[in-house]
Amino acid sequence: MDINNLIAIDMHVHAEVSCRCAPDLFGKEFDDAAEKYFKFVHRPTIPETIARYRASKVGLVMFTVDAESNMGRRRIPNEEIAEAALENQDMMRAFASIDPHKGKMGAREARRLIDDYKVAGFKFHPTVQGFFPNDEMAYPLYEVIAEAGLPAIFHSGHSGIGTGMRGGGGLKLKYSNPIHLDDVAADFPDMKIIIAHPSWPWQDEALSVCLHKPNVWIDLSGWSPKYFPKELIQQANTQLKSRMLFGSDFPLITPERWMSDFETAGFRPDVHPLILKDNAAALLGFA
Repeated sequence: MDINNLIAIDMHVHAEVSCRCAPDLFGKEFDDAAEKYFKFVHRPTIPETIARYRASKVGLVMFTVDAESNMGRRRIPNEEIAEAALENQDMMRAFASIDPHKGKMGAREARRLIDDYKVAGFKFHPTVQGFFPNDEMAYPLYEVIAEAGLPAIFHSGHSGIGTGMRGGGGLKLKYSNPIHLDDVAADFPDMKIIIAHPSWPWQDEALSVCLHKPNVWIDLSGWSPKYFPKELIQQANTQLKSRMLFGSDFPLITPERWMSDFETAGFRPDVHPLILKDNAAALLGFA
């Protein structure tokens, strides 16, 4: 990344529409419910998202979510996102997503994506993937990630996916309590772990894990900063100022809205550059 030419780095950007695969309409009711919950309608293609960020001089980390086993929905190819990142190396990196239920085949895929496509990290969503992060089923994947020295980002807290659907669409929130990441951080001390989102209703658990384990970060995506819990802002201003990361959750929240609300949310001026860019640059190996 050309860090000096970027005003911020968004660590949490979703690939929404593939240019290679037709949309998988199986489970479309999840899309409809998410659009109602998050109040958005446009799902941009990968090139559209990249163009938007380039115009704003905001770097981005993009990923899909592979939940094929639990949800039966075809993922966007990791290779498509990774190739887009290689074509836009000055302002973009790709994280891969592999369903942990894929076991050793998943670990093989992770190695291939690291070696052949230079992916910069991995994305997990325990609620939609249907697993506890500390389930040893996922450990072969973590071993590959840790060996490569790459970060892994985990959804935490409430999930807008499934919200309002009958039975929550069958998705279970328990998997995304960030306390389960404490085991992972202890068992894989060389793996950089990112807890995604303000972790409501388990914010204190997330802060405790991050304070206790130096290989844990928190990304602040998915919420407008004006709604952040005061405990989160307090820790971001003090003990955890070097381990808080800007993330929008685009297209659910735009980076422009997030950054505008961030200015008046109570963060100290001296931590603004850390959260917006410097912490991410260091985590990704650019500082």
